[in-house]
Amino acid sequence: MTELLVFDAQAGKESAFRDLYGLWQADLRRFALVRVEKPVAADEVLTNVWLTIARGLPRLDDPACFPRWAFRIVERRCVDWIRQQSLARRREAAAISRADELTPAPPSSNEVPDEILRLRSAIARLPVEQRELLYLYYDLGRSISEIAEVLVLPLGTVKSRLFSVRETLRQQLESPSHE
Repeated sequence: MTELLVFDAQAGKESAFRDLYGLWQADLRRFALVRVEKPVAADEVLTNVWLTIARGLPRLDDPACFPRWAFRIVERRCVDWIRQQSLARRREAAAISRADELTPAPPSSNEVPDEILRLRSAIARLPVEQRELLYLYYDLGRSISEIAEVLVLPLGTVKSRLFSVRETLRQQLESPSHE
C-alpha cells in the first residue's frame, strides 16, 4: 500500500500524498514523541518532517524504502530540535548570569564615579544580545573571530554589531537626558 501511494505521490497526485500522510503520521509522531518527550515539540518536529518528505519524495528512488527514509528524517529533525533547545537553554542561563553581572551595582560606601554609574545603567538597558556581545568582548577578552564562532555569526556581523552597540552607548552617555 505504501509503495503504491509513494508512486502516485511522486506522480503528483495530492490525494496520494494525503493518504500517505494519514497512513504514517501517527507512527512518525509516536517516534518523535519518544525522542523529544513533549507533544507540542513532537508536532513541531513533524511539521518539518512532512515538509522535508514532500520536498524529497520525488527523489526517493525506491518506494519500498519510504518507511526507513521517513523514520531517519524524523530522527534527524528530533536531534536538530534537541540541539536547538539545549543551545537555547545554555544561552538563556548564560544571559541571566551575565545580566546579573552587568546590572549596575548598588551604591556602596565607596563612592562610584558618576560616569561608571551612567555606563552601567546604559548597559543594563541594552537588549540581552548586545550585553552578551559586550560581555564576550570586554569582560572575557574574546577576539572578534572567537565571538563569531561562539555566536555562530559571520565576522563582519560581529564587527558591525560591536560598533553599533558602542555607538548606542556613546549616544546614551552624551545625551543630556541619559535616563
